[in-house]
Amino acid sequence: MTSKKRLFGTFGVRRVANEVLTPEFAARLAACYGSLVKGKIAIGGDTRTTTSMIKYAISSGLLSSGCDVVDLGILPTPAVQYAVRNYYDGGIIVTASHNPPKYNGIKFVDEFGIGINDELDLAIEELYFDGEPERASWKEIGNLYHNNKIIDEYLEEVIKRVDSDAIKQAKLKVILDPGSGAGCFTAPYLFRKLGCEIITLNSQADGFFPGRDPEPIEANIKDLIDTVIELKADIGIAHDGDADRTICIDENGAFVLGDKTFALVEKQMLKENNGGLVVTTVATSSAIEEIAIENNGEFIATAVGDLIVSRKLKDEDGLFGGEENGGLIFPDFVYGRDAALSAAKILEIIAKEKKPLSELVAELPVYYSQKLKIKCPDEKKDEVMKKIAEEVSSLGFKVDTTDGVKIFKEDGWVIIRPSGTEPIFRSFSESKVEKNAIEMAKWGISLIDKYQSTF
Repeated sequence: MTSKKRLFGTFGVRRVANEVLTPEFAARLAACYGSLVKGKIAIGGDTRTTTSMIKYAISSGLLSSGCDVVDLGILPTPAVQYAVRNYYDGGIIVTASHNPPKYNGIKFVDEFGIGINDELDLAIEELYFDGEPERASWKEIGNLYHNNKIIDEYLEEVIKRVDSDAIKQAKLKVILDPGSGAGCFTAPYLFRKLGCEIITLNSQADGFFPGRDPEPIEANIKDLIDTVIELKADIGIAHDGDADRTICIDENGAFVLGDKTFALVEKQMLKENNGGLVVTTVATSSAIEEIAIENNGEFIATAVGDLIVSRKLKDEDGLFGGEENGGLIFPDFVYGRDAALSAAKILEIIAKEKKPLSELVAELPVYYSQKLKIKCPDEKKDEVMKKIAEEVSSLGFKVDTTDGVKIFKEDGWVIIRPSGTEPIFRSFSESKVEKNAIEMAKWGISLIDKYQSTF
C-alpha cells in the first residue's frame, strides 16, 4: 500500500462542492468507509448549501455497504463527535469548517469520535481507487434512523462541566457571532441557559454566510468588535462554520489571539486539577509550555492537527489540549476541538476571577506572533520543504521537523509548513519582541517563495 495519501488531508477530504465533491464521489467514499468500519454510523453536518446533498449521498453509500445510519441533522462538529463517542461505531461529518461557502468536506471519525488514523485513511483510499466497496444484498441493506436529541444533550453536558451558578451571578453581557454556521443551533441557547444577557449577530443559519466569511479572523469580525464597544459588553464570542473554534473579543474591543484563550483556560484547568498533561502542536505559543511548568503540569508538542492532539490526549490520558487557532480540546468530554465548552469555560473564568477579560489576558506570559501564508501548488510542497530544511540546517539553526520545519533563533522561532487542505504554505513566528516576530514570519515566506519559484 502506498504511504502517500491521494485524497485525505490532515482531517478528511475538503474540496469545492459539486466539482470533485459530487454525490457520486461522496457515496462511493462513504461505502468504502462503511465496508471497513461496519456497524451503526452517525452523520451530521454544518449549514453549507451543499451539506444536505452530500449527507444524503453519504447515507446511501453507508446503507449500501450494510451499515445502519443515524442522521443527527445540522449541528456542530464536536456535537457529532460527542454522539459517536457515547453511542455509535463511527461517524461522518459533512463540513468545510472555516473555508469559504463553495467548499465542503467529509470528515471520518472512529468509535471514540477522533479523526481516523492514517492507516484507515490509506485503506479507504486503496479501496476507493484500486478496489470495490462491499455491497450488501437487498436483504441486508442498512436502516436509516434519526436522532434529534443530541444538541440538547450536548448542551446539558457542557453546562455540567462549568460552574453555571457563578456565571449566572456574574450577569455577563455577551455579543455572539456564530457566523451563520452550525453554532446558530447551540451557542445562543447555551449562553441563555447560563444566564447571560445575549445579543446575536449572524445567528441565522445560512450556507451562503452572508454576514461574514466563516473563518473568525480579526478582519472578518469587525461588526462583532464594533458591537462589543458600542454596547459596552463584557465579551464578544465568534465561532467558525462548524463551531469547533471559539475566538474572543475583550470588553475594550481588542481581538484576543487563540493562543491567549488557550493559555487562559489551560491555567485554570491545571489549577482545578492540581496539574496534568497538556498537549498542543509545534505551531502553538511557547506560553503554553511555560504555563504548564508553572502550574505543576506536563507538556507534549505534536504535529499540527486537532485529531493528532486528540489522539495523544487519549493515549496519554491527558487533561487538556488544543491549537493556537481557538480550538480547545477537553478530552473527558469530546476528543476534538469544542467551541461550546471553550466559550463556557472562558465565561466561568471571568465570573469566578471577577476580572475583565483584558486583565486576565494581561496576566499571561507575553509573546508576539505573526501568521502569514503564500500560495504554493500541492505538487511543489515536498520539494520546497526539503530545500528549506537543507538551507536552514546548513546555516546552523536548531531545527524541529515534527511537522514542517520549525527554526529556533535566539529571539524566538518560526515554523514553515504546508497546509494539508489548501494549496498554500503558512509561516508562523513568535518572539518576545513584536518586530522580530514580524521579520521572522516574512523571512519564512521569502524562503518558500525562493524555492517554489525554482521548480
